[in-house]
Amino acid sequence: MAEQWKKWIEVVTGPLEQKKVYRQAKARIDALPEPYLSAATAFNRYVTYCGGLTDGDTIVQMWVDLADMWERAALDGTLVREVVTDDPVEFAESYVDAYGGKRWIDKERERLTTAIEKAEGAQS
Repeated sequence: MAEQWKKWIEVVTGPLEQKKVYRQAKARIDALPEPYLSAATAFNRYVTYCGGLTDGDTIVQMWVDLADMWERAALDGTLVREVVTDDPVEFAESYVDAYGGKRWIDKERERLTTAIEKAEGAQS
């Protein structure tokens, strides 16, 4: 019975293991000392918005890797600017691009293409 309940919950909310790993990565980021905490929080916010990824496994792996990156920088005393380079926006977008995966915009591109094809077919 418990296994059925777990499966039903995962259908509604997504895999519970992903959420557990995400929460662990988030807690690691939240435990960073300043200024790494502020930089990591800003970086993660931007990556979340600009990334638009839809695959849970990819998103979770990206967060785990971000936690690793910021923890290593804090441990080594690496300057924040050295982590994100002179152009943090370009760095963040390149970081997301490296993960690939399906994005929200991909779904919208497919919808647009399908709608145009249907409209074109209606005119034939």
